[in-house]
Amino acid sequence: MFGIQRREDGSVALTGRCHAGHTEQMRQVLDDVAESCQVDFSELDYIASAGLGVLLATQKRLRNDDHALTLTNLNAHIREVFRISGFDNIFEIQ
Repeated sequence: MFGIQRREDGSVALTGRCHAGHTEQMRQVLDDVAESCQVDFSELDYIASAGLGVLLATQKRLRNDDHALTLTNLNAHIREVFRISGFDNIFEIQ
């Protein structure tokens, strides 16, 4: 099960396991992000490479307007995926 929602404070919360079949759902929510935004991974157990691609596309779009995503509360496995892929150099991770 996967979930993504925009919170009232403007942040985005991810939950469950993000597989390739969830990329359109991610894209729909993240396409509405127009300013710097925190993405909370505290309830996310897994993210597939397709999900990483959506995050990367969003980051590139935001950077064009001097904004960015900040990723928070990554578990050890997801943090390692970001490190191995080099995405830890593209995103601010807190």
